[in-house]
Amino acid sequence: MSFEFFISFRYLLAKRRQMFVSLITFISIAGVAVGVTALIVVLAVMNGFHDDLRNRILGVTAHITVGSYGGAIPNYNEAMRQIEKEPGVVGATPFIYSPVMIASGRSTTSGAILRGIEPLSASKVTEIQKNLTRGNLADLVAAPSEPGVAGYPGIILGAEIAKNLGVGTGEYVTVISPAGRLTPVGQVPKSKLFQVVGTIESGMYEYDNTLGYIDLAAAQQFLGIGDSVTGIEVKVTDIYKADAIAKSLQGRLGPPYYVRDWMMMNASFFSALKLEKAVMFVILTLIVLSFNIVSSLIMMVMEKGRDIAILKAMGATTASIKKIFVLVGFLIGLSGTVFGNLGGFSLCGLLKEYQFIDLPASIYHLSKLPVKMEALDIIVIDFAAIFISLVATLYPSRRAAGLDPAEALRYE
Repeated sequence: MSFEFFISFRYLLAKRRQMFVSLITFISIAGVAVGVTALIVVLAVMNGFHDDLRNRILGVTAHITVGSYGGAIPNYNEAMRQIEKEPGVVGATPFIYSPVMIASGRSTTSGAILRGIEPLSASKVTEIQKNLTRGNLADLVAAPSEPGVAGYPGIILGAEIAKNLGVGTGEYVTVISPAGRLTPVGQVPKSKLFQVVGTIESGMYEYDNTLGYIDLAAAQQFLGIGDSVTGIEVKVTDIYKADAIAKSLQGRLGPPYYVRDWMMMNASFFSALKLEKAVMFVILTLIVLSFNIVSSLIMMVMEKGRDIAILKAMGATTASIKKIFVLVGFLIGLSGTVFGNLGGFSLCGLLKEYQFIDLPASIYHLSKLPVKMEALDIIVIDFAAIFISLVATLYPSRRAAGLDPAEALRYE
């Protein structure tokens, strides 16, 4: 064991007849451990939040959406055949998208987005069927009706909008389209009675509070757009290659079609999450780690002033004194990182297993706090903690090395 390492290790221990570790050392290690734990938990929650939101968004939307600059797509079957020829494409399904008003028999009205879908192909392209809490997509084609009563087209409502309207499965709602028919007295909104055949809960409040699904043919008839659709949804084998497949599809289809992948449509949202994660990492790292190490080592230099003076009087060089306090900072950083990892893994495990923290879904879009630890984040956190611990020792070690032995021992 080198002379500098022996002295630095001894400085971490308490004096005789006291507890094993000195108070300053304990505070320093605890500060680093708390900082590392906080960073691990915060980044794990950010990762979980990112992945959970992505999965929920892809649960109600497709990987790629194809639209037309001209509005509706009249010859969509030919476009779908071209899309399905593209390598990496699993399937495609047409859809209709239109803003409407939905009214219930309880004099309650709510704005909504009406989506016309093909139940068979939509269940293969999107995960709508998995998110249904009641009913089935097949019920949209032929809604059940009471004996002796003409059947009404079916509609599947988001869980939140169904709650706001006060309707359940088997009840009826009136869908009102602002794009109505032209009469001698002006534009008259078009309305139609639909029977609620199911509810869907994606976990995204924005979707659950606005979406209503009906059969594609019923949507075409209700909106009066003939054999046209708003766009085509596409499913691919690898969601992270959706952008490359979208570019290839754009070249295959050409104008007037445009192709957008899920990353492009939600780019600003996910960019904000990445920026928030980076800023959170920097702020917590600087505040919790660096300030803690610097203040603790300065206190140690003040406490060990007489010892430093004696070491210099005995022949210790300035470089040796600097090395002693750099090693002290390194040992504190290493110990705090180890304990911080244990605390971070334990806390993340508890959060993931028991999910005891509830979130307001209307604000965060999620009802539970998601957690996902990534190995790269842990490595970066550990490296940053040890590196900052070393950097934080520069000023205290320089101050210790510049201590004048005669001045320090004058009043001893």
